[in-house]
Amino acid sequence: MKQILIETSARHVHVTKEALEILCGKGATLEAKKMLSQPGQFASTTKVKVVGPKGELSCSILGPERSANQVEVSFTDARTLGLVPPVRESGDIKGSAPCKLVGPCGELELSEGVIVAKRHIHMTPADAEEFGVENGQIVAVKVVNETGRRLVFDDTVVRVSEKYALAMHIDTDEANAGCLSGVVYGELVK
Repeated sequence: MKQILIETSARHVHVTKEALEILCGKGATLEAKKMLSQPGQFASTTKVKVVGPKGELSCSILGPERSANQVEVSFTDARTLGLVPPVRESGDIKGSAPCKLVGPCGELELSEGVIVAKRHIHMTPADAEEFGVENGQIVAVKVVNETGRRLVFDDTVVRVSEKYALAMHIDTDEANAGCLSGVVYGELVK
């Protein structure tokens, strides 16, 4: 059976061009520190503080800029911040938790935008055909890892686009629950 790379997605922020200029100054741009597995996506050298009612955390901004501001955290991060964000697919921020972003040049109050990202698998249409799944389908993924705890990630959404590369994304809490580190693979379970 074909295996799926499982990657841990640590807390991060997506911003609009306008938000980037408020936080980092007029004409600010994002400089790539590390390219990510999804084509064209990168961790930037720019970090901001995410501030909630009880605390704050430093987060990297991922690039390129987006059409909406979004903060993705784990539930452990959310407790540190004093927030109760919903579990959502990336981009689904309506009615989500608020926070303040603090950059080197300014601050921005977000009335919504903080989520815990729903675990998901990025696939191309060819990958989806090979696995026999479709966009939006809910599947399970069994971890193939001899050094971690045996587990199955249920309630995993399949996301299909020509722009994607095959990889599953989980948050740091999920990775810690399975003692997952390094290169980890999983098998699709329907």
